[in-house]
Parts: sequence; structure tokens; C-alpha cells
Amino acid sequence: MNALFLDRDGVLNVLRQGDYVKHPDELELLPGVAEALRMLRPHYDHIFVATNQQGIGKGLMTEDDLAAVHSKLQAETGHLIDRIYHCPDLEAARSPYRKPNIGMALRARREHPGLRLKSCTMVGDSMTDMLFGRRCGMRTVLIGSNSDVATTRPRLVDCHYPTLLDFARQAVGER
Repeated sequence: MNALFLDRDGVLNVLRQGDYVKHPDELELLPGVAEALRMLRPHYDHIFVATNQQGIGKGLMTEDDLAAVHSKLQAETGHLIDRIYHCPDLEAARSPYRKPNIGMALRARREHPGLRLKSCTMVGDSMTDMLFGRRCGMRTVLIGSNSDVATTRPRLVDCHYPTLLDFARQAVGER
């Protein structure tokens, strides 16, 4: 089994610089995300989101707030995401579940025993996402304008696209 792992903020929804998406009304999907997921769905056994959410650890939001945000995300993307994994821990906690550590991927593999991480793809917008993917043995796809990651650490990035939709168009064309 293969899966598409997606970071959330900056890949699926607008990144709130210096802030967190704490309530559903703050979630703004990036253009083309729902279309991209529809295009990618037939090519992956599973679509997962793996997201660090230390806003919970900071006390800025609750697990219930995050669940409401994710419920809206699911609705706006046509319920094409199979599971959303998140880590609420602060960066300083050094949690094994917080990216770039691979705990969320290992949890997905436990829940889906046939999942082969080396057959999966990680799509993200940061160095942390690319490290997570590499540590899992996944193909890594950098999304967005953070080209300094591709320039300074080219061995972490297999390919780089402006948007998830651009990646989806290329991926579907390749298969």
C-alpha cells in the first residue's frame, strides 16, 4: 500500500504567519486544493495529513478547536483525506510524533499494516516536512515559494512545485 502524506498549513490552507488556524472560520483553502486531491485520490491507497499543531501545547486552542478546523477541512476537500494525524506538543518537548520525527508516519503504518512508507510521498512546504519524508524513506515534494530549502538542502527534495495542484497535474501526467 502507498499513501500521500500532506502537511496542512502552507500546502492545503493559507499559512497564517506568526499565528495558528485556531477556529474553522480562520481556515482558508489554497486555490486548487480540492481539485488536486480529486486528481491524486485514484493514485494513492490513502491520503493522510501529518501536521504539527503546537498551538494546542501553547494553550491557544484546544483539541476540540482543532477537530472543528479539521472537520471543515474535510468538508471543503470532499472528504478525500482518510486520516489527519497531528502532534500538539511544543517543539521543545522533542516529541517522537512532532515532525521531523516520524511518529505520525509510524502511527499510520500501525493503523494500516500493509502501508509501505518507502512507497509513499510526503508533500510539504518546509525543511521539517522534507526531513520527515526523508527519514521515512518517502519521495519528497516541496510546495510553495520556500525554494531556499531546495537550494540549501537539495538532497532532501525530490521535486518542487508552486502549488499542490501543479504537483497533481504533473503526477497524474506521469502515471
